[in-house]
Amino acid sequence: MLTLPVLRWGKPYDSLEKDEVKHFITGESIAKVSQASGGLLERDMRHAPRARAALREIPIPDLIERVKRAGDLYLNATLPLGDGSQSPDQFAQQQSASTGLPVHMCKANMQKNFFVLSHMEQMLDALTRGLPLSILSTGFGMENRGVVVSYQAQAPALGLVLPSNSPGVHTLWLPVIPMQIGLVLKPGPQEPWTPYRMAAAFVQAGIPAEAISIYPGGADVGAAVLNACQRSMIFGGTPTVERYKGNPRVQAHGPGFSKILLGDDVVDQWEKYLDLMVESVYINSGRGCINCSGIWASRHTAAIAEALAARLGPIEALPPDNPQAGLAAFTVPGMGKQVWGAIDADLKESGVTHSTGSYGPRLVEMDRCSYLRPVVVHCTSPAAAIAKKEYMFPFTTVVECPQEKMLESIGPTLVGTAITDNPAWQQELTDAVQIDRLNIGPIPTTKLDWLQPHEGNIVDFLFRARAYQLPKEKLPAPSSV
Repeated sequence: MLTLPVLRWGKPYDSLEKDEVKHFITGESIAKVSQASGGLLERDMRHAPRARAALREIPIPDLIERVKRAGDLYLNATLPLGDGSQSPDQFAQQQSASTGLPVHMCKANMQKNFFVLSHMEQMLDALTRGLPLSILSTGFGMENRGVVVSYQAQAPALGLVLPSNSPGVHTLWLPVIPMQIGLVLKPGPQEPWTPYRMAAAFVQAGIPAEAISIYPGGADVGAAVLNACQRSMIFGGTPTVERYKGNPRVQAHGPGFSKILLGDDVVDQWEKYLDLMVESVYINSGRGCINCSGIWASRHTAAIAEALAARLGPIEALPPDNPQAGLAAFTVPGMGKQVWGAIDADLKESGVTHSTGSYGPRLVEMDRCSYLRPVVVHCTSPAAAIAKKEYMFPFTTVVECPQEKMLESIGPTLVGTAITDNPAWQQELTDAVQIDRLNIGPIPTTKLDWLQPHEGNIVDFLFRARAYQLPKEKLPAPSSV
């Protein structure tokens, strides 16, 4: 069994209090993780400027090359981990054992992280919209169009309160180190694996260890991250998002409420898009904020719901090491039952039909965990309470709504796939501020263009553009940046 320390700006710290990470089926201890306190983190944040200073000693192009090497190490190497080591296969198995994700999904998430790291030049070019990267390092420089610009870092380190349920979110913070900003990571209690493995890969690739801190712990540690870091991200539910709305120091990531909208001009051919709908709902066990939680159309909605139910309803819960496993477990005791209770209560509302109801029980309870099999619900109106819900498994509502009422009814939507060839409606969709990421055409909600951020731009969050003037004789040459 591994023992993982707190990492205080790269220095291991073994605390007296430790949390055990256990296998969600057997209860076997996989690791003991040292627990930090909020006070410890807040004291350590006095040294955060050293993290940025250490990274600024290395030119950004060199950091990019080191990050690429780190990506290869993360994917392929046996790396030191606490008082032991970890191979790539062990990583996937341990992550699966504590999070409930099937092993093959854990390996797929490794590929996502590797892709981002190995394409870091293109990522940063897209995130900065072609800005010469040295401007992030020096704070000012000459833009390609011959104008002096300044981008001022708003924090020496980015704090992250990470979840346990979706390892794919780590792609959001991977570009931070090449921007010469340090990392303060508070792992989810069931998913310490990615932060520790990534930190080990970064250090072996030549990233200064003092640029990275990892503070496992309870709620007080998460609160300390948000209080002590000048810029931080947190992942949680709708209440979390509402709590930090309007706070410029905190970027809150919550449910996506991602949707597929079928235009009136294509809805009569809905069968052509059934595979796309299934993929959007089911891939990665429906755990992502980009999974589709609502399919909206003006007609044929009952038939669409029945067809989706026929594809998704028979899916069974399989062991996590089965390569065909498509469902992740709920590893927190009682959570699956609680979620199903909320869904079951909403199914009693008028105008709501449980389309997967005839395919057997949805809740599968085991000794130490539970599963929820896919749920498809048909709603005759957007007014149904369940039409506004999202859950952490393959769940979707099929909502009947006139096309002209859709945009005023869908609510916040992280990813909106709008299938239509109607130019007028395409323009309305383009102008709809409630859709963060818009796909025009038959593109799954889960298919990301990695060169476009799907929820905010981390450069805009970490750097502030400001006016910066110099005498003509002091102007830098465009070729120097």
